[in-house]
Amino acid sequence: MSETNKYMMVGERLCLDFVNTISWRESEDKRRDWFMSYDKLVDWSHHAGILEEEQAQLLLKKSVHDPSEAEQTLAQAIQLREVIYRIFRSFTKEELINPEDLTNFNKVIHHYYQLIHLVRMGNVFSMHLEIPEGAFDSMLPPIVQSAVDILTSEKDLKRVSQCEGDQCGWLFFDTSRNRSRRWCSMADCGNRAKARRFYQNKK
Repeated sequence: MSETNKYMMVGERLCLDFVNTISWRESEDKRRDWFMSYDKLVDWSHHAGILEEEQAQLLLKKSVHDPSEAEQTLAQAIQLREVIYRIFRSFTKEELINPEDLTNFNKVIHHYYQLIHLVRMGNVFSMHLEIPEGAFDSMLPPIVQSAVDILTSEKDLKRVSQCEGDQCGWLFFDTSRNRSRRWCSMADCGNRAKARRFYQNKK
């Protein structure tokens, strides 16, 4: 995935867009992490629809007064991102999940699920995350929930794939009817693959 499409959301699920915040994930030379600061994490979270404008501005102001907490949250977010990535990638490659990754993700689930409360919605109840206002990590619980939703659905888990683009590494939720999607984006990796085939055929 090229840097020009930095905020292109192609994962089709929040947690997959979250793990796709590294351009050229499998390239040693071109690999680029978007989350180089807490501000970038907040900016992406606002773009992804997790944070409202007022929430994002509040967190940015708080980070100026407490940079240490902001840095800790950034490190926490990056660690979570990589754990989620390795878990899903293991499924796409039909490999065993690293037990340490599963243990660490379960710890995150346990931490955030303590914030869940049942809320009555007419004649039914729904689960609601009571996230403290202004919490530095307020963008993370919805991402965790997104990953749990996929991991607990055998049907959905089978639709998680990895882009076949050379050194891309991005993940996506394949919504095509026969699960035939191969690229993170036809406009990016798909076109590069097409151009490569055309060049090889010309040769």
